Amino acid sequence: MATPLLRLVTLLSGGFSNQQQAFDNPPLYAHILVKFRPLPQLPPGSLLLDQSYAINPAAPYRLRVLLAEQSEGRLLIHNHAIHDEQRFWGAIDDSARRSQISSGDLRLLEGCSYVVREQGAGFIGEVEPGCRCLVERKGSTAYLVSTFCIEGPRMRTLDRGHDPITHEHLWGSLAGEFEFERTDDFSGEIPESWRLALAG
Repeated sequence: MATPLLRLVTLLSGGFSNQQQAFDNPPLYAHILVKFRPLPQLPPGSLLLDQSYAINPAAPYRLRVLLAEQSEGRLLIHNHAIHDEQRFWGAIDDSARRSQISSGDLRLLEGCSYVVREQGAGFIGEVEPGCRCLVERKGSTAYLVSTFCIEGPRMRTLDRGHDPITHEHLWGSLAGEFEFERTDDFSGEIPESWRLALAG
């Protein structure tokens, strides 16, 4: 029986697209591609996250390394920025370049870990409380309020930025969640050693 942590990493290891939603509501939703791939050279549960607009997948607007772990009975996903991340543009589809990502390239984003819990056959997660996940965008600083829900072939996400002083909503979807469908399954890339470690 797979542990919740192993099931979470397995579910996340894939490619997702909101193509149908974007085609149905073009003024409200851009067509976005999201991919998560295991990074076997890093600790078990490490995934490369690549988010891009479908019109320009070679230049992702978000490139992160996530680390899923179980700590004190809680499921957490830690968020890491990548130093000089343009070096790794395209690595999501290039195993040789992915293998070059090392722990020395990573910087933990304080206050930006996701707290995850099981829901039905899937999981829901939200950025840890405290309004400490600060994001620079369009010349101003905001704190990120972010949630995701993943179950089977579907994933829903919602990211919004708020003013650190007034808590005013500054950016992010006004129309509701982005709705993604799985387009690729990368769970076969999870190393056997991870399966043992994550099931422990």
